[in-house]
Amino acid sequence: MHNAPVEPPPRPPDPRATTRVTLVLAGCSLTLLVLVALEWRPLIALDDGIARTTHRWAVQDPNLTQACRILTDWVWDPNTMRLLVGAVVIWLAWRRSTRWTAGWLLAAVALGTVVQQSLKAAVGRARPVWPDPVNSAHYAAFPSGHAMTATVVCGLLLWLLHRHGVDRALWRAALAVALVSVIGVGLTRVWLGVHWFTDVVGGWLVGALVVAAAVTVHQRMEAAPEPQGNPRITA
Repeated sequence: MHNAPVEPPPRPPDPRATTRVTLVLAGCSLTLLVLVALEWRPLIALDDGIARTTHRWAVQDPNLTQACRILTDWVWDPNTMRLLVGAVVIWLAWRRSTRWTAGWLLAAVALGTVVQQSLKAAVGRARPVWPDPVNSAHYAAFPSGHAMTATVVCGLLLWLLHRHGVDRALWRAALAVALVSVIGVGLTRVWLGVHWFTDVVGGWLVGALVVAAAVTVHQRMEAAPEPQGNPRITA
């Protein structure tokens, strides 16, 4: 009788791979930031063309526009996303073995908010202005806070689910919801005429950069030697 072969334990994630992704996202984010700040003409022309077309559609289709308002103001609103994170943080903190991960998640989302507001203040990009607006928004345009917050929150929660090894069906469902949310909220901001298209792309890029940087920190701290008597177990 032969014993069944024993599968080798899964290899730990390589922080260097995440670091490379972080550097690529940083380069893309910085490039777009510079082009927006310098008001590069081809970029401005692209934004203007998309904005005029989508605004015309939004005025012509009030029912779809109202649906976009509901989605962007309630379902995908940054405060809704932060409430979701708060619930996850409470759950992780309640489980003693994942308290460190709870603190990490809270810090990562807070960092995303600080980066977002700092970039808005630094760039100071004006939002689109229409004689017949279908919605309104405050503060500077770049990057889109809705798009960035959704990217940060969905990205971090997806990574935690992947680390936790959830059922494949649940993972696919979560991935689908995350993709629809991140892409959908960006499109609603352009449709409602409160953001330029590159504001949304900037939100996606900088949000993904925050996620990659946070994951890199998590992996490196997890791989670091732990002090005696203070074990750290993460989800």
